Amino acid sequence: MDKAKAKARIAELRALIEKANHDYYDLHQPTVGDRDYDMWERELLKLESDFPEFATADSPVRNVAGGLSEGFAKVTHDPPMQSLDKTHAKGELAEFDAFVRKTVEGFTYLVEPKIDGISLSLRYSGGRLVRAATRGNGLVGDDITANASTIATIPKTLPPDAPRELEVRGEAYMTREGFVELNARQEAAGLETFANPRNACAGSLKQLDSRVTAERPLDVVVYNAGGVGCDGFASHSEMIVAFAKWGFPVAPWSKSCKTMDEVFAAIDELQSLRHTFRFEIDGAVIKIDERRFYEVLGATAHGPRWARAYKYAPERAETTVEAITVQVGRTGILTPVAELKPVPLAGSVISRATLHNADQIARQDIRVGDHIWLVKAGDVIPAVDSVIPEKRTGAEKVFVMPTACPVCGGEVARLEGEVATRCVNPACPAQLCRRLEHFASRNALDLKALGGKIADIFVAKGVVKDPLDLFDLDYDALASLNIGDDESPRKFGLNAQNLRKAVSDAKSLPLERWLFAVGIPQVGVTVAKDIAAEHEKFSDLKDSPVLKNVIENDAKKGKERKILAIKVEAAKAVLSFFSSEYGSAFLDRMLSLGIDPLRGARAAVATEGPLVGAGCVLTGTLSRPRGEYAALIEKAGGIVQSAVTSKTKYLIAGANVGATKTEKARALGTEVIDEARLLELLGSTPSGKAEPPAEEAKSAPAAPVQGDLFG
Repeated sequence: MDKAKAKARIAELRALIEKANHDYYDLHQPTVGDRDYDMWERELLKLESDFPEFATADSPVRNVAGGLSEGFAKVTHDPPMQSLDKTHAKGELAEFDAFVRKTVEGFTYLVEPKIDGISLSLRYSGGRLVRAATRGNGLVGDDITANASTIATIPKTLPPDAPRELEVRGEAYMTREGFVELNARQEAAGLETFANPRNACAGSLKQLDSRVTAERPLDVVVYNAGGVGCDGFASHSEMIVAFAKWGFPVAPWSKSCKTMDEVFAAIDELQSLRHTFRFEIDGAVIKIDERRFYEVLGATAHGPRWARAYKYAPERAETTVEAITVQVGRTGILTPVAELKPVPLAGSVISRATLHNADQIARQDIRVGDHIWLVKAGDVIPAVDSVIPEKRTGAEKVFVMPTACPVCGGEVARLEGEVATRCVNPACPAQLCRRLEHFASRNALDLKALGGKIADIFVAKGVVKDPLDLFDLDYDALASLNIGDDESPRKFGLNAQNLRKAVSDAKSLPLERWLFAVGIPQVGVTVAKDIAAEHEKFSDLKDSPVLKNVIENDAKKGKERKILAIKVEAAKAVLSFFSSEYGSAFLDRMLSLGIDPLRGARAAVATEGPLVGAGCVLTGTLSRPRGEYAALIEKAGGIVQSAVTSKTKYLIAGANVGATKTEKARALGTEVIDEARLLELLGSTPSGKAEPPAEEAKSAPAAPVQGDLFG
């Protein structure tokens, strides 16, 4: 390449990277995949090396990428919060190893997960958290103390044996499960969804109202020292053990290595475990363990020379968009869906991926006929990572949102403040199908015989025109309903009696379950519980002074709200529902059916039992769902924790747990036990006899559940 072409390409690459940085860090709306971004960076670095006359100090590959936001005070980092130089091939790690061995000797490597989250600094003074800040541009970050203080796992005070003045650095992240739930809430409310857990975390930490942050499922891992309080540690691993002892969540896996072959084996092992963590990882961090070598090896303006990030090839698959269809949800939202040429990805064959809304399609410029890279956001949700524009033929078609509901043909509208287009016809069959499915779901009324397919059949055949019709059905006649087709007829049969019993049992379910079942936007499981805790019965919600107080107090700056856990939008949504014609009629019909659910009794805190007061952490691959074990632990008086601290009594380790993690737990005085020992403890009674297993547990073994720290 001659100088003229090199200069032009350098300018082009800088523009691409700077735009990608703006979309990713400032707007939290990535428009290019990680792999493509990394390729641009690598190409630009090589060109600036080959043509140094065109290299400049403000090049995006010579500075830490990140963003500063308006509305936050600024914090100067001392020392700067650097990034890490990235490698994508083991040969590049071997070159890093050769460089290190030319400079120092007698060292070991430590391999840790590279968490795909938001870097932050936590500063303590007098043993109390006084400041939390984002990395920003490395030199200056945003002060997010109020928001970070809502993350339960961040210690607000330090134990007596910790330094009184201390700064630690780590990564905030959103849990995989929390990401899926948050996007479902956003979509139901007609709000912008998040591309991945990392962007959801960034958006949560940059909220100007910390009450919004408090409702987001955020956590943190601390993995590095800041500017004060950590000088006395001889090794990084020794420092991490101390962090855990002081109450900080630390990485659940690490491995010490003497040779580069051991490093290669460790990063391969970590890659095999990447789906077992609560957080997303995009690679491994390889660093020198002995801290005395850090000053000798030094650092560049971008990052330290004693560490490298090894990035895994993204789990993605190439496919084509064969069509874009539109679904209608229970709240009337029209959601475009990419119909894909089926392709295997991360253990399943994917043929569809939600595109969320018209704005997202336009932002990524996704067209029918495009070749695209497909990923799984949060390792769960199929998502279009990026388009492959070089494979366009010109035959691709731009998608346009329909101007009428594709199901009922009714009017559609885009409400102010929403990104979603809605069908405004409350009688739309598609809305009824999804409302009925939600009404019967596990966290709502738990009508096991009524799933999505049966809901579609009930609506299509006119069996149900409103969820409350379930309480007036002729279930004897329902048994003969054909739920198959003309060629393969199949009766609803005994399911009718199962549904009859489930519907009857639902009448006595508590207020919180019914409130969630109604399907009011902004009211998820947690918010429904918070609202229910402040009301005696369901009918009290209609003109609730408590909810009105939430709205009024929010408008008066500086006043405390009575229920901090309920956000204003949820309070408005509940009152709006009951003031609507449909909501008023729904309540009247419930009362005519003799249904007015009462507030459920709060679960009593166990004061006796084999685990009273014992902190417990679940990790690894377990034979039962973690939620099931958590419920049993709490029933026995235990306290389920998300990370091992000095207050943890038991680490319950399933399969695939590294030795380093169990060693750290033992260093803190935590007893490491297996599932059999946990069940033995849970089965303990004053007489010393174990309780027999439940019949349900006997009937079929549970499939192994992947997991790490419980959250």
